[in-house]
Formats: sequence, C-alpha cells, structure tokens
Amino acid sequence: MSILQTITKLSHEFGTSDYVRGGGGNTSCKDEFTLWVKPSGTTLSGLTSETFVALDKAKLSELYTIEPPTDSAARESLVKVKMEQSVLPGTPGRASVEAPLHDSLKARYVVHTHPFIVNGMTCSKNGKAVCNELFPFALWLDYIDPGYTLCMKVREAIGIYNARYGCEPSLIFLKNHGVFVAADTPEGIRELYTDMMTKLKLQYEKAGISIALEIDDKPQEQDLAAAENVICEALQKPDFYVVASGAFRVAAGPISPDHIVYSKSYPLLGKPTPELVSDFQNKHGYIPQLAVFDNAVFGIGENVKKAMLALELAQDGALVEQLAAAFGGIEYMTDAAREFIENWEVESYRQKQM
Repeated sequence: MSILQTITKLSHEFGTSDYVRGGGGNTSCKDEFTLWVKPSGTTLSGLTSETFVALDKAKLSELYTIEPPTDSAARESLVKVKMEQSVLPGTPGRASVEAPLHDSLKARYVVHTHPFIVNGMTCSKNGKAVCNELFPFALWLDYIDPGYTLCMKVREAIGIYNARYGCEPSLIFLKNHGVFVAADTPEGIRELYTDMMTKLKLQYEKAGISIALEIDDKPQEQDLAAAENVICEALQKPDFYVVASGAFRVAAGPISPDHIVYSKSYPLLGKPTPELVSDFQNKHGYIPQLAVFDNAVFGIGENVKKAMLALELAQDGALVEQLAAAFGGIEYMTDAAREFIENWEVESYRQKQM
C-alpha cells in the first residue's frame, strides 16, 4: 500500500464524528521531497488519494525564514501566496493552512483531529496540568491563533522538545483546539490515539461524567414547525433553513475555532423577535446560527447543510463543556482569539467550501 493510500485510510478512520465535525482536522504524509496534505474545507471522510494537495517541501521551507508583516491580515495574505507557490502542478484544491506545522514534524504520517474526548481536557481550566500528568511526554501549547503564527510557535516548541529529549513529540495538544498525532507507521498512529482516548475516558469515568450529551426529547412536529416560522419571520429571512433537536445545555461562549466557524460564538437565547435579532446582530455582528427556546435548540443557515452543521457543532461544544467539568470547568476563548477567527479569511474560505 502506498503512503497516499495509507493516509487516505487513516483519514477515513479518524474522520468520524468521534474525532472531527464538519471540515475540521487535517492529515498528511511525506517523503524526502514532498508533503501531501488535506485540502482546506474538505472532510477527512471524503478524501481520496487523488484529492491530497502535494507541496514541494523545499519551497514550503521558505516560509520559515521570511520576516512576516506585523499586521495579521497582511501576514496571512503573504503566507497564503507562499503556500500557493509551493503547491506542485496538477494538484487540486488549496492546502490546509496548517501544512507548515505538518512539515515541521519528521514523522511520515500526521493526523490532526478535534475529538470531544480530548477537547474536554484542552478546553478546560486545568487542562495543562492534567496533560502533564496523563501524557508526560506530550507537547502542550497554550492557545495560539491558527495559521502561520501557530505553525511557527509549534515549530519552535518542537525544536526545544527535540533538544531536550533527542526526538520529536508524538502528541501535541493545543489549548482550545485539538491534538496532533505523529508516527512513522499507521499502527503507531492508531496506538497513540487508542492510548490517549482510553486514558481520558477513564478520567471522565472517575469523575462520574458521561461522555454522551444529555438531550431532551424533541418537541412535537407541529410545535417545531411553528417555532421555525417564528425564527424565519424574526430573521426576516423566509428562505433560511432551520433544523431542531431537543433541549440541551448550549455553551455560553466560544470553545474552539471549529465551533466559531460552524455555529458562531454565542446562541440567541429566548423566543426570536425582529427586535431581539436586531439587538443580537448589532452586538455580535452576525445573524444567529443557533436559537434556544421552547424546550428545543435550533440550527439556522442559508442552506440545510449549514443549519445542520450549526446544530451539530453546538452539540459538540455542549459535550466538550460537559466533559471539561472533570478538569476544573470550561475555559472559553478570549475576545481577541474569537475576533481573529471571526475575521480570518481562511475560515471564511473553509466554511464556503463546506
């Protein structure tokens, strides 16, 4: 089996809802000269050997020596151009923005996911201390804006780790983000994930916390239909789509970049009215993607897929918050981190692709 066939198989294995939601996560494989990485905005489960973006590692390495602009928008624009220049001819799609991070690890295979089991720890107040105890040889990084800044910080941290231990880390935990798992064999990737998930599940069991989200029964269809009409009238968007579930405890703030991209940072609480929606939009700068009222939670979007993703990520975020109670409770992203994601061109592109 070729390395591209192997990473495709791994992508499908770790592209389930236990590990990622929407277009989250990315995977890669490499040889001496080429890095193959998942295209931005695609799903792990939908990858084929032909859809990976091939990058010239020598060209990509030019990113590590540039002096980037201090302005975040100018910096990310420059990085986008540099990455495009490293893409080999005939390659479809746009390389994941985290390609340089994948390239910074020498391991042949890298699988980056955002499992709720893991993010119960990475999004918690005591996550770093718990990580040091459960995974003493893992690399932990406090929250860093995704993109070039994250890649360079991780690259630097990998160098320090290598100098200390004489090898690179196999596990990299990123606060309010997820985990990178690196190994030279597919069996190594699987073993690392199995050990990691088993240890964390045991911690939740010890804390008496279920790893399943508690969701109330879904209201009757006629009640849901009436509620959907209320939402569309309040939004003044009659062509919008609404999907619903029974009530659950929706997270009150931004948990990770994926949650911000697909369900936004804050839900609309209470029965929607034009005035309430207007106030919400003036405060947050966007139309609500979630509404919570009448013993139900509603995902809202301009098409069915976006509405379903909003609800799915809301449920994932609620589960992360539920699990974080085992480690001191949830720690939401800062306003600065939230605003970076909300205004980042890369995430806008990723959402459009989905």
